[in-house]
Amino acid sequence: MNPESEETEKKGGSQSRSGEDESNGPSVERIFEGQGVPSWRRQLTFRAFAVSFALSVMLAFMKLNLTTGINPSLNVSAGLLGFFFVKTWTKVLEKFGLLRVPFTRQENTVIQTCVVASSGITFSGGFGSYLFAMSERVANQSTDPQSAYVYKNPSLPWMIGYLFVVSFLGLFAVVPLRKIMIIDFKLMYPSGTATAHLINSFHTPEGAKLAKKQVKALGKFFSFSFLWGFFQWFYRAEDDCGFARFPTLGLKALQYRFYFDFSATHVGVGMICPYITNISVLLGGILSWGLMWPLIETRKGQWYPADVSNTSMRGLQGYKVFIAIAMILGDGIYNFFKALGRTLSGLYHQLRDGEMSHVLPIANGSSPDNHQVSYDDQRRTQLFLKDQIPTWFAVVGYVTIATISIATLPYMFPQLKRYHILVIYLFASTLGFCNAYGCGLTDWSLASAYGKLAIFVIGAWANASHGGILANLAACGVITNLVSTASDLTQDFKTGYLTLASPRSVFVSQVIGTAMGCVISPCVFWLFYKAFKDLELPGKEYVVPYGIVYRSMAELGVEGFTSLPKHCLTLCCGFLVAAMIINGFRDLVGKKWARFIPLPMAMAIPFYIGPSFAIDMCVGSLILFIWEKTDKAKADTFGPAVASGLICGDGLWTLPSSILTLAGVNPPICMKFLSRATNKRLDAFLGS
Repeated sequence: MNPESEETEKKGGSQSRSGEDESNGPSVERIFEGQGVPSWRRQLTFRAFAVSFALSVMLAFMKLNLTTGINPSLNVSAGLLGFFFVKTWTKVLEKFGLLRVPFTRQENTVIQTCVVASSGITFSGGFGSYLFAMSERVANQSTDPQSAYVYKNPSLPWMIGYLFVVSFLGLFAVVPLRKIMIIDFKLMYPSGTATAHLINSFHTPEGAKLAKKQVKALGKFFSFSFLWGFFQWFYRAEDDCGFARFPTLGLKALQYRFYFDFSATHVGVGMICPYITNISVLLGGILSWGLMWPLIETRKGQWYPADVSNTSMRGLQGYKVFIAIAMILGDGIYNFFKALGRTLSGLYHQLRDGEMSHVLPIANGSSPDNHQVSYDDQRRTQLFLKDQIPTWFAVVGYVTIATISIATLPYMFPQLKRYHILVIYLFASTLGFCNAYGCGLTDWSLASAYGKLAIFVIGAWANASHGGILANLAACGVITNLVSTASDLTQDFKTGYLTLASPRSVFVSQVIGTAMGCVISPCVFWLFYKAFKDLELPGKEYVVPYGIVYRSMAELGVEGFTSLPKHCLTLCCGFLVAAMIINGFRDLVGKKWARFIPLPMAMAIPFYIGPSFAIDMCVGSLILFIWEKTDKAKADTFGPAVASGLICGDGLWTLPSSILTLAGVNPPICMKFLSRATNKRLDAFLGS
């Protein structure tokens, strides 16, 4: 699961249960022993990339990045949908006698890798965070009136160019380390392992039958979710109309955003995310909108000016944004040093214990301990090392892309100097390794934590000039994309290792998927940006919560804390320390009790955008909980498929909805809810 918006910190989610050690059970590779492994070029088929492109477009329309920022794992959805579409394709060709190349698990891995790489750009590309934080819409909410004039509005040419420049470097940075990570250190990469188990099971006779049932369930709830979004559209003539403002808990609760908004997307996300994440989000909403904000409102005129609106950063909005930032930073700082400590400790112990000497000889079968190594491990290691990606190729690629980036980024962002970028790239490969290694140990990627670090480092370096804000945010994107793609590719190498997909085909698929994402994601975002003029405004449908958060962090990096409302800094310090203490306590008590302690990162999200989506997610958790109690086997098997259908269907509806908005076609009905007293006054007024 991914408790923070822009990154996806933990990808395993509810699917991590599949990540068992195959060596303890029947040999998987003996099941496939009679099937030949196609060459790496034959694993890269036209149909694989055609299906990948279609799925990438569909998943890019998920509106999560612009509403809550919660990023669920798409690995299972990509693997499942890829299997279904190509299997359908091959069956049609087979009926007409035109099928020449059978569908293999290696091709399935290529599709999954390509789709996840493409859809990952939706989040690492910063459309809901650092990239959108540069825009005029976000700048207008600034605490500093002068910084409101420092912005760079989105446009397709520079967004696509920027992503192409910064999104590929991490791939070349981690390529030389693939053998160390996967074979020598035997890192688990739970999400990659779980996805590989899923793909392997699909391509067994019984697994194919089960996959068909899962896809059928996904299709059913996909259709329901899409049609439900279409139905709701008719009642949303204005911003405050429709089911999204249904006062399920009463009109007073509605004022403080406590209501169920009938979002199929958020219900589906709740079914994928762990229970503790959903509960943490709800607790954060209760603490902020149920207690803190009503109390701070009573101090209006004392703590902040009485003549400012609640959406002003100098008023209540300032508390909402900066306390959320404090919790996010506290969580990020703690996990950054925890992951760094684990990385260094793991490297020390593995090198000290000499594990490499026991693993390396497997490649040629010369190890005296080969009788202790399973058939699966020997088979996979031999094929993984067969198609080597030359180190010189990775080095040349890294240097070439870094040179292009250093030469071109200052033209896009004059505030970001060439020496800034050069220093970033000198350290970036090390950060990419740390993130990839930590992800292999814990399944957590800390891409956004590294990005936030860049905001403050470059902010201090670029001095206090207002232009430093854009330099901060651009540097954040450089680091975030590099370390994110590094961990993603290593995760996919693990999937390829377990499915016998060639490292070369995985790498090529990742490159093509990243290129797709660099075009698809900006185009989808541009459609939202042009269709919804209230994008980012508080209280609207697409609030883009991390846009103002990142903008505020960038301003802090160059301006300091002087413009904050009274006592805001004290509260921020308290919540930053509290986030670190809660994380420390979670680690101290162990896994058994940690699942009952809330996650500070998840708690921070509703501080700014409200708890309505948290109620939806908890409804999703409740559905899954009841399902598990009544039929756990079915819930485990079909739960991810149902959740994926709800998310994808509602997400895809945003495409025709956006097109209708751009075409000037508005919903015909406004469904609003009034109190009885207000309704009486309205009737009396209309009657007169």
